[in-house]
Amino acid sequence: MIESERQARVRKSTSLHLAMEAAETLRQITEFPDNPESMAYFYDLYQSRFKDGMILPQNGKKLVGTMCLQVPDELIVAAGAVPVRLCSGAYAFDQAGGDFMPAKSCPLVRATMGMLQVNNDTMKDNLSTIVIPTTCDQKRSSVEMLRNMDYPVTVLEMPASKESDEARTYWQESVKQFALSIQKTCGRKITAKALNAAVRTKLEAGKLFRSLQQLRTESHPVILGKDIWLVSNSYFFDDPDQWCKAVGKLIAELDSRKSAGFSAINRKAPRLLFTGSPPIFPNLKLPILVEQAGGLVVADETCSSERLLHDAVVFDEKNLNDMVPAIADRYLKPCTCPCLTPNTDRAKKILEMVRSNRVEGVVYQAFSGCLPYEMEQRGISDMLSREGVPMLFVETDYSPEDQGQLSTRVEAFIESIKVRKRKKQ
Repeated sequence: MIESERQARVRKSTSLHLAMEAAETLRQITEFPDNPESMAYFYDLYQSRFKDGMILPQNGKKLVGTMCLQVPDELIVAAGAVPVRLCSGAYAFDQAGGDFMPAKSCPLVRATMGMLQVNNDTMKDNLSTIVIPTTCDQKRSSVEMLRNMDYPVTVLEMPASKESDEARTYWQESVKQFALSIQKTCGRKITAKALNAAVRTKLEAGKLFRSLQQLRTESHPVILGKDIWLVSNSYFFDDPDQWCKAVGKLIAELDSRKSAGFSAINRKAPRLLFTGSPPIFPNLKLPILVEQAGGLVVADETCSSERLLHDAVVFDEKNLNDMVPAIADRYLKPCTCPCLTPNTDRAKKILEMVRSNRVEGVVYQAFSGCLPYEMEQRGISDMLSREGVPMLFVETDYSPEDQGQLSTRVEAFIESIKVRKRKKQ
């Protein structure tokens, strides 16, 4: 009883801090001038989701937690369940995770584990399983920790490379085994009809997201990057049909803005690409600072936004033997995660995005303890230097304590780009 009371106090305190953290992030976002009216749906969505702590969807269906975008959620939907991305951006949960996680662990993993620990007595009864792909050592190591918390865990084996036929075959088999496992977990057979419907739903979401991305990259953008991250992050947990409807309404408003010649920011604002460790609400600290300082994030190469919905599943026949391998290909072939070795596709993609979006500078975020991104950044920096594009490398975590220092560095970086532009004129 004493332990239950203590757990309840911890959950209440953490929920209060989470609500305050979310409210502060929303305050900073909504204080920007000329926010699209259609963004009110997303502002309200986050307000309601985080005001009482972490709230899981309540729709009578089984819930399947996921801890990476490499999980083929079409298979989860086809099995009659609802996928919920559990990756947390909350400093409140990061602090809770710090009680039992190593101090040098990645804040994203630490916050996610803290969330699952604080809400253990409620979440473990609502999640049918938590799917963890072996994309990073820390997530892989969290499997046993979660099982010790009595969470059911499904491991999705990810190859260390995608360059060989053997790696692709390995992943194909992993996805097939995952399909069989999720059927058993959810108690429902995956049919070709159900899987095709799930694929079509995500294809529609992807189509809308690509249209939104295009409006972001215009010569005179009609929406800021801070809103793009809210929209993409909400796909983690929002109802897909409601999400598509809200994004469609937002696109219609932005198209009207574009026709009217509206620009969301000074047209001479430096055009920036954001990459590295993923910004996840409410930790949008660095993207917000960039745009508060007068920069414009016109594109990103992150797994919490651009990578989430950009690529499509392509198949010829509507049968399981064709669709399941096609889904597997969709999650491996375009993957640019630095967990893969070699990872030349990521460098190529960043360079292509820099060129196609007329990017004038790159902001590279690496969470303290996120070794794949920390180790990769020098190679990316050298590549961009050869292209004549400056890069700001920022090592940070979820704490708000470094905002002043980060703000100074971001402002100096943006000013340096402005100086470069003036010298070229």
